[in-house]
Amino acid sequence: MTAVEKLSRLNFPKTLTYYLHPVSSPATQHYNASYHLSSLYNSSKCMHNLTQTHANLCWRNFLSGLHRTFAQFSLYSLYSSETPSRSFRRRASKRLKAKSRPRLDEAQFRRVLSQLPPRFSSEELCNVITLQEDPLICLELFNWASQQPRFRHDASTYHITIKKLGVAKMYEEMDDVVNQVLAVRHIGTEPLYNSIIYFFTEARKLTRAVNIFKHMKNCMKLDCRPSIRTYNLLFAAFLSRGRNSYVNHVYMETIRGLFKQMISDVIEPDIFTLNCMIKGYVLSLHVNDALRIFHQMGVVYKCQPNSFSYNYLIHGLCAQGRTINARELCNEMKEKGHTPSSKSYNSLVNALVLGAEIEDAVGFLWEMIEKQISVDFITYRTILDEICRRGRVEEAMMLLKDLKEKDVLDVYTYRNLQCLFEDDFGHSDHRNVFRS
Repeated sequence: MTAVEKLSRLNFPKTLTYYLHPVSSPATQHYNASYHLSSLYNSSKCMHNLTQTHANLCWRNFLSGLHRTFAQFSLYSLYSSETPSRSFRRRASKRLKAKSRPRLDEAQFRRVLSQLPPRFSSEELCNVITLQEDPLICLELFNWASQQPRFRHDASTYHITIKKLGVAKMYEEMDDVVNQVLAVRHIGTEPLYNSIIYFFTEARKLTRAVNIFKHMKNCMKLDCRPSIRTYNLLFAAFLSRGRNSYVNHVYMETIRGLFKQMISDVIEPDIFTLNCMIKGYVLSLHVNDALRIFHQMGVVYKCQPNSFSYNYLIHGLCAQGRTINARELCNEMKEKGHTPSSKSYNSLVNALVLGAEIEDAVGFLWEMIEKQISVDFITYRTILDEICRRGRVEEAMMLLKDLKEKDVLDVYTYRNLQCLFEDDFGHSDHRNVFRS
């Protein structure tokens, strides 16, 4: 029985059976039937005519007479509205990445390969790889050189290849090259290991970065031992992982251990290291420990605080409501020629408002405006809201109008604040104040 005869017994709608005309050969029958059927399935008219149950039954019978390649498709998937499973999405994502992965330009690779002399050195290979912009060509050159007799990679060729792959975010390929570096202990250098740690932290592979750090600690070569840059890379990576005070507290224990280990190895911390410690203590709500590091900067570590040191501490003190200490640091900061950041000013103004120091908060607000430091919407609303809560609605609206007249607020922000306070405090006694 031919495919057309099988299909004719399936009781298809007239619109479908119209296309199943006789053909000359069984192979052509299979082709025409599958071609016309697929075109009809893609049309919206036929979709509405076929019910889900009928479509499944027809499709199972139809597969018996057509090519087996159609067996992997299901007509039910055209009607299904269920969300794909996580495993399916993961497999689809991998296939999409594999298809979108760039391919090696063979012609360009041969042109680059012709630039190398017959007996090239590691320095010549490093120079050729440095000039290439395509990371796939760099990796192919590296692998091709590894197979050449009388050639051995050194730290420079490993380093430039890892940098090219790391910048291109080809972390899997970079990991293979890193494993080759770790297999040969005499190859590594401190700059090479630092680059590996940096790209692993960029890839959010902190475990691999810490393993490289331990490898450097256990290395017998003195030029492979961790330096201040190695510790700073790890400090910055751990600080960027925190999303709340608890997470920062967990990572801060690791940072504290690394800092003690650095001091025991007689490595002098720099200003970046000390600022990382202050920031970590502030984020983990250990402000007193941050103040201790701050007061030791010029005495113990011979590093004078900079604007980042003050800004971290002012924000941390304001978060705990310690406005007196925050104002003292702010004044000291300005005396030493540093300007508080927008975050520090906004934190200080909000802390003063919550501490019932309205006049001082308004004074710092006008100071921000004079120095052209951006004031966020929350700061405006906190000040005006607290003034209104104290029953001074007219004073709050006068302040809002002053800000508008001096072009501090745009029309959108002014209208937004006006509507908010009209909703919150626009009772009958003050309704005319908001609408004036």
